[in-house]
Amino acid sequence: MATNHSFIEFTGKLGGFIGYRRNGKYCIRTAPQTVRQTQSTRRAAQWFGAASRKSALIRSTVAPDLDIIPDGAHVNRLNRTIIKAGRNNHGGLAGFRFNPHTSVENFFASGMEFRADGKLHIPAQDLLVDKKFVRMEIKLIGTRIDFPTQQVTGTDATALYIDLKHPYPYFGEQSFPSTYPAKARCW
Repeated sequence: MATNHSFIEFTGKLGGFIGYRRNGKYCIRTAPQTVRQTQSTRRAAQWFGAASRKSALIRSTVAPDLDIIPDGAHVNRLNRTIIKAGRNNHGGLAGFRFNPHTSVENFFASGMEFRADGKLHIPAQDLLVDKKFVRMEIKLIGTRIDFPTQQVTGTDATALYIDLKHPYPYFGEQSFPSTYPAKARCW
C-alpha cells in the first residue's frame, strides 16, 4: 500500500494501478494481473448483481413518492431482502420497510388486504396513536415493475389524511382505489 501525496488524487482503476481511499488518505496499489473466480463465487457475484439491479429499480420507482429521508442502510436492507427471497420470488419482499422504525401495524390493529376489485381495504377500527398526534397521513404507493425487461409499467400514489383531534380517534372503513392486480402485496 502506497500513500498518494500527489496533487492528483483519484479512486478507481488507472492503467495498472488502483486508487482508493482508506481512513481519509488516498492510497495506490497495483492491479492484479488475473482474477481467479471459482464457479461458486462467479454465480454469487452474478446473483448479487441481479439483486442489486432489482433493488435499484424499486428504489428509483418508489423514492419520488416517499415522504421520508431514507437512512443510509436502506440500500443494503433491500438488497438483503431480495437475496433472501430468492430468484423470482417477489412475494418475499412483503413486509419490507423503507422506514425501519415504524410500520402500519403500530397504528392499525386490524390488517389491510387487497380485494378482488383491486382496492386496498382497511377495516374500521380504533387507532393506536399517542395523544400528542394531531394528524395522520396514510400513503399507498403502488408500482408495477417488469423485472426481466427492467421497466416500470405503472406507478401511482394515493394519500388519505386523518384528523386525530377528536377525543377518541377512530378510523372509518376506507378503500383506496388502485389500478394494481389483486395479487399485490402490502409493504
